[in-house]
Amino acid sequence: MNVLFIHQNFPGQFVHLSANLAAQKGNRVVALAMRENPAPKNVQVRKYSLLRSPAAETHPMLRDEESKVLRAEACAAAAFQLKRDGFEPDVIVAHPGWGEALFIKDVFPNAKLVVYCEYYYAAEGQDVGFDPEDPPLSFQQRCRIRMKNTTNLLSLEMADAAISPTEWQKSTYPQWARDKITVIHDGIDFTRLKFNPDARVTLAATEYHPGLTFKPGDEVLSFVARNLEPVRGFPMLMRTLPQLLRNRPDAHAIILGGDEISYGHPAPSGGTWRQELMEEVGSELDMTRVHFAGKVPYQSYLNLLHVSKVHAYWTTPFVLSWSFLEAACSGLNTIASATVPVLEFAECVGVKTIPFFDRDAYVDELTAALGSTRKRAPVKEIAELQIAACVKRQKKLLAA
Repeated sequence: MNVLFIHQNFPGQFVHLSANLAAQKGNRVVALAMRENPAPKNVQVRKYSLLRSPAAETHPMLRDEESKVLRAEACAAAAFQLKRDGFEPDVIVAHPGWGEALFIKDVFPNAKLVVYCEYYYAAEGQDVGFDPEDPPLSFQQRCRIRMKNTTNLLSLEMADAAISPTEWQKSTYPQWARDKITVIHDGIDFTRLKFNPDARVTLAATEYHPGLTFKPGDEVLSFVARNLEPVRGFPMLMRTLPQLLRNRPDAHAIILGGDEISYGHPAPSGGTWRQELMEEVGSELDMTRVHFAGKVPYQSYLNLLHVSKVHAYWTTPFVLSWSFLEAACSGLNTIASATVPVLEFAECVGVKTIPFFDRDAYVDELTAALGSTRKRAPVKEIAELQIAACVKRQKKLLAA
């Protein structure tokens, strides 16, 4: 079987499925991507790039759509080159979020198209407007959110089947579209989550300390996000830290994440959200015990999960982070927001949930967790999240 994966940041959510298919005798697996990332063995990656940049004069409500059309155009050009080289996919698995899948059926009309339904945007009732501090949307902003779903809808209409990783993410799509979507998680590699008592986290010297090394058993609070922004509860973390660190004078907070905007809106000051929150609460923080480690390699992140004593996770009603499931399943004591994406898994992974905005409750729970003498729980291998089970279901859908 010939399989084509399309994801600007391949392998992304397709890492386990593509690796499994590429290891199977008789399969040829190719991927189209914009970025250079390590790919699974035997997967041939072809890069594509935009033929031009979005035009400055494009209507504001169409700028996002133009960038997606440009990606679709570039992806189609790369696909035509594959076709000229003799590659004809039987199945195409695509993440449609950036537009790449829009024209792929026009290149390979006989291939089965399976799209990854990660999230359907809404102007109210989900992440947008969840935080009362968010400024109300202007009419133009509401229209732009509506337009963001154009690519979603066109790709889903063309698709022969669709996958969503969680029930809640599927539920964000219109009722009439859900019949085409099958819920199958990407899969969690539980073997990598097994507790390593020899793990260490070493932080380079800064103006606040000469360099530090942490080991399991130290009073470490971990927080992980792709970028530090309100969608992932970063303001709540920062407003919690002053009292928490006063309660636990030996505790340290290690915060992973960049300063860009992945999902939400920019900080009001025009700077980063880290700058915004440091301006608000920085004078109350002992910066010898608050460590912004930025974006780190995956193994460094795993080391933090092994070293940490408690993991804090907040999310608005938005896509659930892999880091939440990995932290909770690793046996690490995890305190999370009682928001819908979390509640879908909270009971089976055994996490304590707190109302998103209840800062006092977070302080109390995190304080107790940092002071606890409880031993690390064993890895929780949730059957429906195991890689083998997820990949088996994904392959069955591809073959149907």
